[in-house]
Amino acid sequence: MKKILVANRGEIALRVMRSCREMGIKTVAVYSEADRNSPHVKYADEAVCIGPPPSNQSYLLGDKIIEVCKQLKVDGIHPGYGFLSENASFADKVTKAGIIFIGPSSEAMNIMGDKLSAKAAVKKYKIPMVPGTDGAIDDLDVAKKAAIAAGFPILIKASAGGGGKGMRIVDSIEDFEEQMNLAVSEATSSFGNGAVFIEKYLASPRHIEIQVLGDTHGNIVYLFERECSIQRRHQKVIEEAPSSVLTPELRAEMGRCAVDVARACNYVGAGTVEFLLDENLNFYFLEMNTRLQVEHPVTEMVTGIDLVKEQIKVARGEKLSFSQNDLTIKGHSLEVRVYAEDPSNNFLPDIGRLNTYRRPQGLGVRVDDGFEEGMDIPIYYDPMISKLISFGKDREEAINRMIRAIDDYKITGVQTTLPFCKFVLQHEAFVSGNFDTHFVKKYFTPEVLVHSNDDEMEVAAIIAAKLFHQQLAKNTVVSVNEVELVSKWKTNRLT
Repeated sequence: MKKILVANRGEIALRVMRSCREMGIKTVAVYSEADRNSPHVKYADEAVCIGPPPSNQSYLLGDKIIEVCKQLKVDGIHPGYGFLSENASFADKVTKAGIIFIGPSSEAMNIMGDKLSAKAAVKKYKIPMVPGTDGAIDDLDVAKKAAIAAGFPILIKASAGGGGKGMRIVDSIEDFEEQMNLAVSEATSSFGNGAVFIEKYLASPRHIEIQVLGDTHGNIVYLFERECSIQRRHQKVIEEAPSSVLTPELRAEMGRCAVDVARACNYVGAGTVEFLLDENLNFYFLEMNTRLQVEHPVTEMVTGIDLVKEQIKVARGEKLSFSQNDLTIKGHSLEVRVYAEDPSNNFLPDIGRLNTYRRPQGLGVRVDDGFEEGMDIPIYYDPMISKLISFGKDREEAINRMIRAIDDYKITGVQTTLPFCKFVLQHEAFVSGNFDTHFVKKYFTPEVLVHSNDDEMEVAAIIAAKLFHQQLAKNTVVSVNEVELVSKWKTNRLT
């Protein structure tokens, strides 16, 4: 491949383009009118505007993107994550157009894109499953019997779902009918598919995912795990590799199961097999994501493998250049997702302009972003500003380095999740490794950030008072610059 179009935007588009440049491959950016001045547009060798800001008029126009590829003689398309990355129809059209889709086959996407068909596919490999139904349920009486058999509390889940949509926790039979109807309704409106199934609800699970990589020659390896249990609204905010609770034996067992899941659909490329881990370290298959994950950098940091380059090599038909025995974990890595959200207001998006935007630097710190100072956060897309990644020789160093990087990250103009992430990293439950997917519900309230802000304002006031009295002792006037210095310190610390 000599030229690749990146069918995405922002940080992931830049991330892919950098690996392409290192491989001597030209890149093409597509962008909406809202992203005209985005860094990924400037970085690409060529760029084409494909429509107005709404994604259904731009980034989701698969036919138009394929037409751009034909016009510019593009060899391959990298979809990134989100948008068209798990759209089997798009992948099929790309292949039929004579363009290489840098990802799995449309058949693999179809199998793993539906949770019920995924369960059916992996059943012959005896992958551990959460107790529940094997198929979709649309009869209320049958559903009730299945719920009673699984034992309350149970989880009603949309078959084609994701991001917590079409999902309902039911604690008793009295609430079942209402919650069943709500789940079906939400699944229908969100995915155009009202199919739901029932699983036993695990009260204190951890979310562990295994990175897999397969080639077209039948080789599949796993690149260890990522801990993704710190979530809000069923979506990840902090990830790390490796997990603090997996033993080498459990890691190997989960890795073998992940490889079997990939084999069940003849998987090619980079993918992620997700598991739930209960308090007794029993693990259960959850789903497979047939794309590159947002949190892939932590795996890259601890393995030294560039996953984007491996995706491209596999798409070119190359064999994996390493075996399972060649892979080892070195050090520890954390990633925090920096969203333009207000943690003190139920994590609601806080769209605005990046009046100040200064990235942290230094040893063991990586920032994957797609914004620059002065840019607006568009209202049309996910409000993630960046991914902040740290690496250390062990978990303690990685955590301390991440806290330092958060303190060094200067953002004003919008509220961000950085204060929340710092709260998590300093919490005893996280530091000890004794946490699960209910961390936010158990430990976080907006008041903890308010109190933190009050403490920092008090420190700022003490510094200002001390500075003022020092100047009085010298019989001089406090300069405007010195007052501004304290003011900026307060502003940056509170953002």
